[in-house]
Amino acid sequence: MTAGGRWIRRFHGSGASPARLLCFPHAGGAAGFYFPLSQALDPDVEVLAVQYPGRQDRHREPGIDEVHALADAIVTALLPLLDDRPLALFGHSMGAVVGYEVARRLEHEAGAPAALLFASGRRAPSRHREEWAHLLDDEGLAGELRLLGGTDGELLGDPDLLRMVLPAVRVDYKAIETYRHRPGPELGCPVAVLVGAADDRVTLDEAADWCRHTTGGHTLDVFPGGHFYLTGIMQEIAALVAERLADCRTARTSRATGGSARP
Repeated sequence: MTAGGRWIRRFHGSGASPARLLCFPHAGGAAGFYFPLSQALDPDVEVLAVQYPGRQDRHREPGIDEVHALADAIVTALLPLLDDRPLALFGHSMGAVVGYEVARRLEHEAGAPAALLFASGRRAPSRHREEWAHLLDDEGLAGELRLLGGTDGELLGDPDLLRMVLPAVRVDYKAIETYRHRPGPELGCPVAVLVGAADDRVTLDEAADWCRHTTGGHTLDVFPGGHFYLTGIMQEIAALVAERLADCRTARTSRATGGSARP
């Protein structure tokens, strides 16, 4: 179901859940990546997922190859959908950085701070590596996808399908590989960092540096597996998300009544 024009998708529920989670795909990914998470959290959490342009039903639209511009467009689509329920953000890989930039805009430009940011499989925004996969030819870019292991093997083995998806992959890779953190106010919400123990795209030191991007505290959870550690453990990820959101709602209620939040 389309919840916010072309940009925001909802897979389950009627919009009556007490909390909401907005999810951001990885480079080359689509909103449907989060269908299993939505299914696991329904009906307690309404899961929304961003559909970037240039893929699937938006394949005729040009992709956006700059993270800051992508975040601006997402916020524009999201603002009319906001309500009084707490909104958390969940992004994996490139999606973690896009989610972070959306959270900054919500808090410091729209006055609608997120309750919590889940940053999965990505180093802190201020930690930079020189990466140039977006400049590879199609064969090299497809090889990069195979190395990461998060793309359907059937798709990678079909030259026609691969030819269709690689333009969106290249745009996304350019966006994240040319991203540079801009100085400015950081987040006031907590950041929950999730990472695979064998992920060669982010070290634990790089993941821990998310603490530099929030005044609201952070946690770091390490899971077995590589860059796409989460695909086989969505039920476990859903349980963690539900627990952290429950803590946020408890803290929110406590602040509203003048009590003390649960540690």
